[in-house]
Amino acid sequence: MRNDYEIVIGLEIHVELKTESKIFCSCSTEFGAAPNTLCCPVCMGLPGALPTLNEKAAEYAVKAGLALNCDISERSAFDRKNYFYPDLPKAYQITQFFEPICRGGYVEIDTDNEKKRIGITEIHLEEDAGKLCHSEKGTAIDFNRCGVPLIEIVTEPHMRSADEAKAFLQKLRLLLLYTGISDCKMNEGSLRCDVNLSVRRHGQTEYGTRTEMKNINSFAFVKKAIEYEAQRQIDALERGERIVQETRRFDSQSGKTYSMRSKEDSCDYRYFPEPDLPALIVTKGKIEKLRRELPRLPDTRKADYKKYYSLGEYESDVLTSGIALADYFEECAKETEHRRTLANLILGELLSLQTSEDFKCNIAPKNLAKLSDLLGSARINSSTAKRLLREMYASDFDPEEAVIERSLLQINDKETLTKLVRQAIKENPKAAEDYRRGKLSAAKTIVGRVIKQTEGRANPTLTNEITEMELRSKL
Repeated sequence: MRNDYEIVIGLEIHVELKTESKIFCSCSTEFGAAPNTLCCPVCMGLPGALPTLNEKAAEYAVKAGLALNCDISERSAFDRKNYFYPDLPKAYQITQFFEPICRGGYVEIDTDNEKKRIGITEIHLEEDAGKLCHSEKGTAIDFNRCGVPLIEIVTEPHMRSADEAKAFLQKLRLLLLYTGISDCKMNEGSLRCDVNLSVRRHGQTEYGTRTEMKNINSFAFVKKAIEYEAQRQIDALERGERIVQETRRFDSQSGKTYSMRSKEDSCDYRYFPEPDLPALIVTKGKIEKLRRELPRLPDTRKADYKKYYSLGEYESDVLTSGIALADYFEECAKETEHRRTLANLILGELLSLQTSEDFKCNIAPKNLAKLSDLLGSARINSSTAKRLLREMYASDFDPEEAVIERSLLQINDKETLTKLVRQAIKENPKAAEDYRRGKLSAAKTIVGRVIKQTEGRANPTLTNEITEMELRSKL
């Protein structure tokens, strides 16, 4: 992309809330049910059916706002957004336009060697629409999703690259997963993103004409859509063309965006207050109660891991990449003083054994802590620790008992190791001769012999030091 242009990006993220029932009725929100089996007169908008707000959905919206540093409105209200589309049976959507439940806020992301705050304009509650199912026979409509509770998170136009937008979405998803308000499964539509994008020359203060790319459901596609659309707009401006405000579709196969329709303005939706729902009141006491229910969020945990456990940026990042992993690490850390050793065991070995995206481990925290103590105090070596961890992952047991029963304690006695090294040199004269001729790597043969003879129990660092000393003494 040309360096004399700047991309301006704002996002609108729709997040399905993990409630058992819909936002205005008692229908189930189960995913994958047979089409049109989870519907009722309320979510279908039949005459005479009246909505009742799901309190849990409101609580989840407040938790999202607290996690994103928003101001929570003690009074918010619902409105009707009027438009006709086949998957919207009422011909209007209940949303919050004039008085959203959350305002302001920010998410902090990491960019090139610095942190950047992406502002949050607002978060509002609304209901989802149905789903159009296209096939060769035509288009069918599944209304199961009608009325599933959503929050829409609207950002300020603070992002200036595809990488920043991707980093923001990844951080946002992590925060929402920590709160437990959504499963954020993009493949199931639980988290969908609309990208508003314009370009302008560097130094220009006014925004260019923006386009909106709807319902992009993967981080990789968001990045590709932004890169393509930005270049398309720049090329058009360079040809002297005018950018049209419109809604566009991103095609993941071609990697291109295509025009869908002209972009509506708010007046086109004829918003007006929802007459069938009262104002939503959230007291200060309720807000503080929900704040106390939030877990410690990733940034707080990362700072603690660096400060109290002396972990680095990378270790802290990975350990906080999921709340289940972070919780497990902290439970283990309570039981051991060797926290860096614990972190290395988890990052280097335990995570490689995971077969699903969601972290799960049946090793009792106290047992992994014991293994960390054994390794951290040099009572066993790393190869023994890795072998035991793999066995514990398959079927948990007490590693201290296993080490004693199976005679796995590391040999750290210098006198014992010296005798073993001298014997190995005696039995491998060629390796000793190669070392004398300058082939220093020959020492590894001696070390390997001792490690094998002791069934991996010889302290490898000390064995290597003794071997080097003994071979140099014969030069």
